[in-house]
Amino acid sequence: MSNTTGTQQITPELRRWIIEQAQAGYTAEVVLKSMVASGWNEDVAIEAMESTLKGHVESQAVASGLPPAVAVPEPALDESPLYLDAGDRQVCVLQAMFNPRVVVFGGLLSDDECDALIEAARPRLARSLTVATKTGGEELNADRTSNGMFFQRGENEVVKRVEERIARLVNWPVENGEGLQVLHYRPGAEYKPHYDYFDPNEPGTPTILKRGGQRVATLVIYLGEPAKGGGTTFPDVHLEVAPKRGNAVFFSYERAHPSTKTLHGGAPVIEGEKWIATKWLRERRFE
Repeated sequence: MSNTTGTQQITPELRRWIIEQAQAGYTAEVVLKSMVASGWNEDVAIEAMESTLKGHVESQAVASGLPPAVAVPEPALDESPLYLDAGDRQVCVLQAMFNPRVVVFGGLLSDDECDALIEAARPRLARSLTVATKTGGEELNADRTSNGMFFQRGENEVVKRVEERIARLVNWPVENGEGLQVLHYRPGAEYKPHYDYFDPNEPGTPTILKRGGQRVATLVIYLGEPAKGGGTTFPDVHLEVAPKRGNAVFFSYERAHPSTKTLHGGAPVIEGEKWIATKWLRERRFE
């Protein structure tokens, strides 16, 4: 099917030509200049290149055995803003990485909100579990040595306010989020590197996906900072995010595969205690 922008059509022939240029090793800048020199409107040329190459890369990925890519939450960072409007609060963009898609936010929560979540969670803490992908249930995991609990979505005023803020910040519906999980790490506690998506090859994954589809993004919010240690690490890209109180790290993964480079972990706490709130976002409404 051809797309039409103004009087110029993005035809199948044009898409084939763009792919051929890319396969021949020409850069996007060279291809764009060639199209403009041939009479193409620059906006149409850019649209044709972006949509064609994205589709080509995706088809090649699926043909090589990767799971299909899905839509993911995405903060509005196209114009490299210093702050984003999260509805009731301006949130600072401290760092952004494209591959993997990692964004560090400053001042997502106030000190009072951090304290409120910790105090509401404290009496309900228990040894943290992980999803049992072989059955779809939960299990103890030696790689995860924190204590934690889950709030129900919208359980109280603070949880509801934070969830609405997150939804606006990353452009994803509130109902697509799992319940906010609060975790407590004492000295020596850690969560060894892992992926947050559900492995499509595990027998319990179909059961898990019935509740809202695949996980597509994670937000880790730092509620209480340790004196030493406890950072969020991304081993594939040698990145460590410091657990600064009120800040958060967001990362998304468009396919359930290591190619997303979203392997991450919670480094051991060396001194003091770490409190975090984790928000996992699903493809669809989470039930």
